[in-house]
Amino acid sequence: MPSIGVKLYSVFFKFMLKHRLQNRFQNPGSNVGGGGSFGVTSRPEEETVAAANPSFTDGVATKDIHIDPLTLVSVRIFLPDTCLNFSETLSKPLSRVVESDPNLNGLRRSSYGSAINNVSSSNGVKVKHAHNQDNYRRNSYGCSSDGVGLKSENGTYRGYNPMGNNFRKLPVMIQFHGGGFVSGSNDSESNDFFCRRISKLCDVIVLAVGYRLAPENKYPAAYDDGLKVLHWLAKQSNLAECSKSLGSMQGGGADLRKSDGQWHVADAFGASMVEPWLAAHGDPSRCVLLGASCGGNIADYVARKAVEAGKLLDPVKVVAQVLMYPYFIGSVPTHSEIKLSNSYFYDKAMCILSWKLFLSEEEFNLDHPAANPLVADRGGPPLKQMPPTLTVVAEYDWMRDRAIAYSEELRKVNVDAPVLEYKDQVHEFATLDILLKTPQAQACAEDIAIWVKKYISLRGHEFSY
Repeated sequence: MPSIGVKLYSVFFKFMLKHRLQNRFQNPGSNVGGGGSFGVTSRPEEETVAAANPSFTDGVATKDIHIDPLTLVSVRIFLPDTCLNFSETLSKPLSRVVESDPNLNGLRRSSYGSAINNVSSSNGVKVKHAHNQDNYRRNSYGCSSDGVGLKSENGTYRGYNPMGNNFRKLPVMIQFHGGGFVSGSNDSESNDFFCRRISKLCDVIVLAVGYRLAPENKYPAAYDDGLKVLHWLAKQSNLAECSKSLGSMQGGGADLRKSDGQWHVADAFGASMVEPWLAAHGDPSRCVLLGASCGGNIADYVARKAVEAGKLLDPVKVVAQVLMYPYFIGSVPTHSEIKLSNSYFYDKAMCILSWKLFLSEEEFNLDHPAANPLVADRGGPPLKQMPPTLTVVAEYDWMRDRAIAYSEELRKVNVDAPVLEYKDQVHEFATLDILLKTPQAQACAEDIAIWVKKYISLRGHEFSY
C-alpha cells in the first residue's frame, strides 16, 4: 500500500483539483487569458514556478525559449554539464552502468514484454553491472570538448563558439508534462526536478514543452503544440547546418568578433535564429519522446505523426518513446478502472471531467482517438511502424490496464514495448517525487535511463536489462 504521507497528500491534492476543475467547467468565461490561439501554458497561481538557471550549479543548466510568435508555446532546455566534460567522464572507471541502490531491486514490481532475455519476472528489473573495473564509462557520443571562453566567472553557460567543432553531441529528449490537459507546466518545481534527474541519468538534452492548456484551448491545441516542437527542432538543426555551410564557403568559417565578453556571429545566414545550446550539443537524429500522464497521450500522438512524416522531418528521427502512466480511457471499463476508480490523486470522475474540458462538446467521447489508443478507427500509421515504446505504470493507478493493453498490441506486431509496473505506487509517483519523495521514483528514472540508452547509444546495445 502507498505510504501514509502519499495518502494524506492525495486527499489534499484531489480536493484542490476537483474544486479547480469544477470552477473551470462551470465558469469557462472567467479563465484568465482564455480564448484565442495565444492560449495559456501555465497557471502560476496554482503551482510554484522554478526559475531557469543557465549555470551548471547542480550539473544541469536551464533556459526558457519562446518558439512560436502566434502562441505561448515554449520549451525549457535542460543541458547536462557532461556536454563539456567528455574527457573527464572517460577517465572515470565504471563500477555500474547506472547508480543504483541494491535495496531498490525489491521496489520494482515487475516488467513485461521486454525483448531482452535477462529480465527478472519476480523481482523486477535487474541493473547490469560492469565485470571489469578497468572498463570506462561508455557515453552516447564520443567527442572532445572545446568550451574555452564559453563560461562567465559566475558559471553561466553562454552558448557555443561557432568556430569550434569539438563539442560533444547529446541525444535530445522531448518531454511533455502531466496535469490532465488543464493544469501543470514545463517550468513547475516538480517538472523541473524530474527533468533535471532524467537529463543527468540519461545523459540527454531535455526539451520540456509548455503546451497550451484547456479549457482556454481545447483539442487539438496541445497535440499540435507537441508536433510544433518537433518541427521547430528540425528547423533549428537545418539553420545550424546552413550557418556552418555558408561560413565555410566564405573561407575559414564564420566571421567572429568578441564584444562585451560574449560571442557574436556575423555574416552567417540564420545565425540569429539558431538556438546555440542545441546547435552546439544537440543530435536530433537520436530523439526520444517522453510523456507523463496526459503528456503520454501527446507523446504517442507526436510519435505517430513523426512516423507519417518520415524523411520530411530530417534530420530529426524519433528512435523511442516513453509513456509514463498515460492518460488513456475508454467507454468499456477495464478491470483496474472498476476496482481502482476512486484511487489516489486522479480518480476516474475527475479524469472524465478533465476530458470534458479538453474535448469540445460535440467531440466528447471516451473512445475519442485522443483518449483511447485501442479504438479501431484511430487512424495514423500501422502499429508495426511505431518506435520502441516503454510503458511505466503504477500498481494503484486505475489507468494501468489500458496502458498495458496498448503495450501488448505493440508487442503483437513485434515492436519492442516492455512494461514496468511499480509496486505500491500511484499515478504521477515519479514526476511528483519532489513532493512524494519515494525511493521508487529514483528507481523508475534509472530504469528509464537503462532502456532509453539502448536506442540513443552510438556504440550498440551496451545498456540492457
